[in-house]
Amino acid sequence: MDKRITAPIPKEDAKSLRAGDYVYITGTIYTARDAAHKRMSEAIAKGEELPISMENNIIYYMGPSPAREGRPIGSAGPTTASRMDKYAPKLLDLGLKGMIGKGKRSREVVEAVKRNGCVYFAAVGGAGAILSKCIKESKVVAYDDLGTESVRKLYVEDFPCIVVIDSQGNNLYETAIKEYQDEN
Repeated sequence: MDKRITAPIPKEDAKSLRAGDYVYITGTIYTARDAAHKRMSEAIAKGEELPISMENNIIYYMGPSPAREGRPIGSAGPTTASRMDKYAPKLLDLGLKGMIGKGKRSREVVEAVKRNGCVYFAAVGGAGAILSKCIKESKVVAYDDLGTESVRKLYVEDFPCIVVIDSQGNNLYETAIKEYQDEN
């Protein structure tokens, strides 16, 4: 089912999404990859404030290529989400409501998604140039020294993704395989 949501995403909206839903996101989301997640984890361990609030926000696991003239961002495809698995449960516990990436997630992440009423979206890998057209604004807001891995605040319009893991723990990667096997 196609759905449109506004980010930041209230818990009720996150909980209404189901694995397999096609979703178009409009609003403010943030980017963070491995190095930024590591820094945020270190800040949490030291009792320091994070550079962005997690409350109801969505983090897109992406590091863009340089922007062409007249564009806010370069190619903006998803990175492999499992690389953030050791950090994600804590951020979800702090109020993060959505993650966008590609690939499978660990059992610990799935449990944190269920515990917190969150959602994991997948964006199409290899389609970074097309996805970048949905990004209307991009601004580095933290860890500028990390270059492409800095934390960016993005304004997106109709950013396409699919719900892979919903707040009930349903996992499209598992159900789709089973459905395919049952048909054959």
